Amino acid sequence: MDIKRVAIDAVNETIVMNVVHMDYKGQVAKRINEKMPLAQVKGFRKGQVPKDLVEKQYGKAIKQEEIKKVVDLALERYIQSERLNLLGTPLPKVNEDFNWDAEELTFEYEIGLVPNFEIDLEAKNNIVKYIVTADDKLIDGQVERIQKQFGKAIPQEVSDANSDLTGTFSSEANGINNTTTISVGAFSKKAGKQFVGKKVGDVVTVSTKGLFNDDHQLMDYLKVGHEGVHGLDVEVNFTIEAINGSEPAELNQELFDKLFGEGKVASLEDLKAKIKEDAEAQFAQQADQKLLLDVQDFLIENTKFDLPAEFLKKWLQTVGEKKLTAEEAEVEYARSEKGLRFQLIEGKALAQSNIQITFEDLKEFTSNAIRQQMAQFGQTNPTDEEVQGIVARVLSNQDEVKRLSEQVVAAKLLDIFKEKANPTTKEVTYDEFIAASYGE
Repeated sequence: MDIKRVAIDAVNETIVMNVVHMDYKGQVAKRINEKMPLAQVKGFRKGQVPKDLVEKQYGKAIKQEEIKKVVDLALERYIQSERLNLLGTPLPKVNEDFNWDAEELTFEYEIGLVPNFEIDLEAKNNIVKYIVTADDKLIDGQVERIQKQFGKAIPQEVSDANSDLTGTFSSEANGINNTTTISVGAFSKKAGKQFVGKKVGDVVTVSTKGLFNDDHQLMDYLKVGHEGVHGLDVEVNFTIEAINGSEPAELNQELFDKLFGEGKVASLEDLKAKIKEDAEAQFAQQADQKLLLDVQDFLIENTKFDLPAEFLKKWLQTVGEKKLTAEEAEVEYARSEKGLRFQLIEGKALAQSNIQITFEDLKEFTSNAIRQQMAQFGQTNPTDEEVQGIVARVLSNQDEVKRLSEQVVAAKLLDIFKEKANPTTKEVTYDEFIAASYGE
């Protein structure tokens, strides 16, 4: 068998395979002999059919099956031996006039190659690494929420500016239907006035535009997706199901112990310090995620390479349970191209930095994640045996392994980017960080 590659451009090639009779005749003859005792042809007893009749009835199908086996195996071995780094899988070229009886059979496969490129992690950029601080306004607001959350609920007949309302936001036309509890003070000043003086059973009709000072709160209270938040201007109904005032909880040792464990917080100053510490730890995770996304966008924009786009669009039509039309494949490629580009950049970044993800990395990451989760539920000192038992169960699930592996890779990349990209550090409040993140 003769196999060769024909280059079309840097990322597209064709593999051409010429198959001759000697490549498959032995296996075809073996299959015919195996078929002899089982062959059934009218006028002959089973197992007594002449060989030429067996070949006539079954030979063509057997020949095609064996040729396909030979070609598939040869193609797989050739890709391995040539160390081809492919995108997608080889696509056979369709030949409507293919002659299976020819002395020499030619098979052609289109392939898409991973592009060859380099990335400059130290390129000049305007990326910002945010240090998000919890200011007094945020901390005092959290203290008030704690007092309200653990205070005594007092049912009210009529709502006022300090009431908590339980009810359902709904708009059938816009697919909104969410039951929630919300303080009147959470609305914008203008919108909040519409919720004062109401009773259980009242329906308040409001516009989503200007309902909150920060439109992103529509995500929390109306369950509107982030992509639909900006500029949303539709009418929704809020049906009031309960109205409560509250008597704030006293800031005493009993409340502190209930929140943080015995003796860990002993005063209002300690409480504020703890709120600041916990909030800033959470903000740091959010800031790291933004940094990672900003670096991704920068690298995608500034790392130029070609993809075998037309090949991949054709390949997308062949994979999956539901075959795609050419138009559907075009849409799917446009949707996934950015992710594919970063996947390639990601692999290159790890390779250039000589970083490999090991199973020990995965175990350590999972162990730390489990310890954090246990601490959130009050289990601050689990034994190593307890944690490792949970780790083993988690990592026995392949879906979890895939998800956690992606998180390990992201963490490794974040470390690389912090070191190499040398982002500008900027200290901001949480409100300023939200404005920087969402352009508002």
